[in-house]
Amino acid sequence: MPQLGVSVAEGTILRWLVALGDDVAADEPLCEVDTDKIVTDIPSPAAGVLAEVLVEAGATVDVGTLLARVAISDGSVLPRVATTTTEQDASEREHAPSPSMPVVRGAWHSPVVQRLAAEHGVDLSAVAGTGRGGRVRKQDVLAAVAARANGDGERPLHTESPYRPEPDAAGQLSRMRRAIGAHMKRSLETAATCTTWMEADMARVEAARRGAKASSLLGVTPLPIVARCAIEALAEHPALNATLEGERYTRHEAVHLGVAVSLGEDGLIVPVIRDAHTLSVDELGIAIRDLSRRARRNELTPDEVRGGTFTITNPGQFGSLMATPVINQPQVAILDLEAVVKRAIVIEDGDGNDVIEIRPQTILGLSWDHRALDGAQAAQFLGAVRRRLERWDG
Repeated sequence: MPQLGVSVAEGTILRWLVALGDDVAADEPLCEVDTDKIVTDIPSPAAGVLAEVLVEAGATVDVGTLLARVAISDGSVLPRVATTTTEQDASEREHAPSPSMPVVRGAWHSPVVQRLAAEHGVDLSAVAGTGRGGRVRKQDVLAAVAARANGDGERPLHTESPYRPEPDAAGQLSRMRRAIGAHMKRSLETAATCTTWMEADMARVEAARRGAKASSLLGVTPLPIVARCAIEALAEHPALNATLEGERYTRHEAVHLGVAVSLGEDGLIVPVIRDAHTLSVDELGIAIRDLSRRARRNELTPDEVRGGTFTITNPGQFGSLMATPVINQPQVAILDLEAVVKRAIVIEDGDGNDVIEIRPQTILGLSWDHRALDGAQAAQFLGAVRRRLERWDG
């Protein structure tokens, strides 16, 4: 199974969906795994019979670990069922259902779920389960408790998100924060990270957004325009649309654009816009809004959080002025869009005289890997982005 997201290193088998000796079709789900990014099914690599289960439900294993073997019709065995990633809460792992314990809708609850329900006075028969077959999960009980506290009977927005941290003991980092921290630390230890900043005049971009507010997504945020300019600059400077894995440096023709999405205290995730180079500004705006919305509702698929070739992060929407983003491994660069702020700057008028004007300005930051790039390439790329923003006429 491919890795589900760049920060994923391990996964927990929640349960097996078929029993030993059962016939399985190609791509039929064999087991359910939990990661810090996605809860998903592992498909069978071929049609046949589940011949051997090597990792029991509840176990947490590294990406690439052999999970099971499927015997195909000619008698051979495919040793190809592997897992993905993350650390499941220990008590959930301990009591996860086994292959021999089928889950009937509403008929079985783990000891953890029963304990939580008893502690908070939750009637499990009235809780809609989100697990396979309607099984009530710990998250469902916590959602019911939160909804009751809110007094409106509705679940909080992020309760069903697979990125939401499980409750931890006081003073401990959440599972999501630990995973993000490990990924960021690994990136800093792996890449020779440098950051270059460049100021850009956003007057033409802001004018375009004001003129488009009534009919276009451009009125919401400058991010789609910056994304379009960055994509065009990548075509001019393809060395930045690349990945570096070990000593293997790969330039990519297509731009699969990662866009960092904040989930508040729950953490962050980087969904990917496939073939972003083929999209217009409005189409990029639609894609960004759609992925952001679905990220916060746990509606992303595994393919939507992997395979990026370049990433944009947008902390400026919260008012920040300058940052040093950490590279999203194995990519070689990440672009940072900061707040658009009105400043008094010196410009040249039509007669060649220096004059002071108030203009909307932003700082573009680029963190880049010095193993793959040099400072001149980073500056040239930022200059290409700035030039397009300052000449924007879309």
